[in-house]
Amino acid sequence: MSQLNDAITRYHKILESETYRDLSWVKTIQERMEAENLSSGGRLICPFLRPNFVTQRQYDNLVKAGEMLISALDRMLQTVLASPQLMARMELLPAEKMLAAIDPGYQVPEVSSKLDLQIHNGSLHLMQVNADSPTGMAYAEGLSDLFYDCPPVKEFRRKYTLTRTGGKKPFLGALLKAYKQFGGKEKPNIAILEFRQATGKSEYELFRDFFRKEGYQSEIVSPEQLEYRNGVLKAGNFNIDLIYRRISIQEFLMRFDLSHPLVQAYRDRSVCMVNSFRSELAHKKAMFALLTDESLTAKFPAAERKAIRDHVPWTRLVTNTRTTHHDQTIELLDFIHQNRETLVLKPNDDYSDQHSFFGWENDQASWERAVRQAMRTPYVVQERVEPVRYLFPMVSYGHLEFKEMHVDVHPQAFLGKVSGCSSWLSSAGAGGFSTSAGMAPTFIIDAKA
Repeated sequence: MSQLNDAITRYHKILESETYRDLSWVKTIQERMEAENLSSGGRLICPFLRPNFVTQRQYDNLVKAGEMLISALDRMLQTVLASPQLMARMELLPAEKMLAAIDPGYQVPEVSSKLDLQIHNGSLHLMQVNADSPTGMAYAEGLSDLFYDCPPVKEFRRKYTLTRTGGKKPFLGALLKAYKQFGGKEKPNIAILEFRQATGKSEYELFRDFFRKEGYQSEIVSPEQLEYRNGVLKAGNFNIDLIYRRISIQEFLMRFDLSHPLVQAYRDRSVCMVNSFRSELAHKKAMFALLTDESLTAKFPAAERKAIRDHVPWTRLVTNTRTTHHDQTIELLDFIHQNRETLVLKPNDDYSDQHSFFGWENDQASWERAVRQAMRTPYVVQERVEPVRYLFPMVSYGHLEFKEMHVDVHPQAFLGKVSGCSSWLSSAGAGGFSTSAGMAPTFIIDAKA
């Protein structure tokens, strides 16, 4: 895409110009990140010196496709909740099934969700949905505000219009709508549920401060602090009406059982929790297997079926079964063994300690071992999607350098409507660890007339 490539080239030339050869401006940005809590575990969340740019056309496509996919996802989630046979195909733990059966008291399954997209020119592929405990909204907004006025971006803006995308206000609006659907009438006390960290600050403090600024009493609480008595959930002297859950269900179930005060209050409809325990269903990779099974989506609206075909990679739960692949009937295990170069094996649950296996990175013997493991533990097989790569500037040992990064764009959606996005960059292979991974502010770009 020439407009995007031209913009990136121009930005990089600005950074390499004499004006910015002195990297003191970088130190200023890093100090501001630290001061504004844009760090996690003592590490700055953005080691990059360039925002990620998306064109207006790309953003419009992202919004349209994202909202259609969320609609299809919600439709499938409701179908699964009504069908024990489909629920069994989700490979949930018994406790997860019990929690999913509880009505949260509001209509939309995912009040807040985050999509993981690969965007290249006109193509868009959905890699993952996080509707369990999505993160990054406050970080993304903070980074956008910080970079928008930094010196090289200000110079870049002489030729290009940049539009910031933010998520804190629409998220609070979605919280309050869910609370109203739940039956809440008074101004709610908002608890942010998070395991306490021994050192460093985290994103939930940014949300707490924002909620307070908007006039809501808000506290950060950990599950150990919760008590449930006389129909009231509380942490110390703080009565809780609305919970913003920042803990995944897997994390919660590793430490607590279903007699926990949070579960009791949730079951009794004494507290409104966002997202609900049902949102775990959307996070499982098996949901992609259901979405791409056209026998299950035949009665979905035509626009949703098209969005699935265009943007969701073919996926199946790894079992010894016969299924379909693009209108062809196949023996699934034979197909997996014979098409290593075009397939990836992924654990059904990203919070597990299982690893993904990328067929093109394995020889046939190691691939067959991976398939045997996938048969023992819930895994899905998915068609390969090529990562999107762009050069990003960084400082290394006091010098400017450019590294090729894999770019994942994360639209944020509230009550099914996309509002803003962030980007995650990694220099490693699709499944590898990267020391230079991090977020980048994301701007919609347009050339000035």
